[in-house]
Amino acid sequence: MAETRSDGVRIAYDDQGRGEPALIFLPGWCSSRAGFAGLPSRCSASRRTLVLDWRGHGDSGSPAADFGQDGLVTDVLAVVEASGVGQIIPVALAHAGWVAIELRRRLGVRVPGLVLVDWLVLDAPPPFLAALKALQDPDRWRETRDRLFATWLHGLDHPAVARFVTEDMGAHDFAMWARAGREIARAYATHRSPLQALARLAPPPVLHLYAQPEDPGYLAAQRTFADSHPWFHVQKLAARSHFPMFEVPDQMAAAIESFVGP
Repeated sequence: MAETRSDGVRIAYDDQGRGEPALIFLPGWCSSRAGFAGLPSRCSASRRTLVLDWRGHGDSGSPAADFGQDGLVTDVLAVVEASGVGQIIPVALAHAGWVAIELRRRLGVRVPGLVLVDWLVLDAPPPFLAALKALQDPDRWRETRDRLFATWLHGLDHPAVARFVTEDMGAHDFAMWARAGREIARAYATHRSPLQALARLAPPPVLHLYAQPEDPGYLAAQRTFADSHPWFHVQKLAARSHFPMFEVPDQMAAAIESFVGP
């Protein structure tokens, strides 16, 4: 494990492999780099991989002041600078995708591609927006979080996923979940959807790897978008959870390497 400083806060990250563009793995809100399971180590056989913990998460330090998405972007930029890496391709879990988009906006050609993992890339449905609001309510946040956990784990018999969700993500308090709800809601309100934000960016090639939801309409809508936006690619994974890295890491590593190329 390596360390750097971001806004005076210690940021922990792993650095493996060699070769660029490097992959930089960005966890979702309220989760640590452990959420990527064995995926980074598999990818490091072909190229350099960096995996960080956000401020206030995992092995990184906790700031005294509040922070938001801009703070997460600052954390990634600190790791990029400390590692000396030239080109990076973010591999962003869920709403860390908003950070990945901002990295492309700030670093330009140094980010020659984006890999998005299990993200709500279409317009956010009203129940989801309501859940984000409830996460910011001190009287409703825990019930709302637990419903999310139950949805993610429903019908799933995978102890490692259950342990990650209940112990890693479950360790975060109201302040962090409220912060996540606030920042994610703000991003959708600003951009409407990730695909719309990307379309306005003059984006590099983008790959969306996802397992959930099973709804065939979700995949069809993404394929329709791809038909008119050839930089966008989508692949449905043979997994049952919101965290396919635990279930199909070999499939994901192969898909990422095929996308990134030599």
